[in-house]
Amino acid sequence: MGFIKEFKEFAIKGNVIDLAVGVIIGGAFGKITASAIEDIIMPPIGLALGGIDFKDLKIVFKAGIQAVKEGDKIITPEVAEVAIRYGKFISTVLDFTILAFCVFMMVKAINSLKKSQPPAPAVALAPTKEEVLLTEIRDAIRSKN
Repeated sequence: MGFIKEFKEFAIKGNVIDLAVGVIIGGAFGKITASAIEDIIMPPIGLALGGIDFKDLKIVFKAGIQAVKEGDKIITPEVAEVAIRYGKFISTVLDFTILAFCVFMMVKAINSLKKSQPPAPAVALAPTKEEVLLTEIRDAIRSKN
């Protein structure tokens, strides 16, 4: 029973909920960035390079073979293409770079907001019993010397 109570306290804490919201928003932001790369940035770059679609850029080592059927019977099975798809890799690297830059700018903005806020006034805490005792011992040793 203690485990369930402990888990409930953990799950209800604000930090866990904030983290969950951050992960959900981050996933959606990643999709937006991927769409911006694929649908807005890469087409003009491909056009400038002679109408190239970056998704199609690849080095083929072995061409794929489509399955050949005769009625319901498969005569030749399908063989997958073996290729290095470097165009897709370039798009993914560009996607990551833009996403990392956006996160950097957001963190920078948040940090600048934190710096612009006045610091919280320092609250003087009452000394603990140990601190009081140590102070008395120090003062007694000083008075003997």
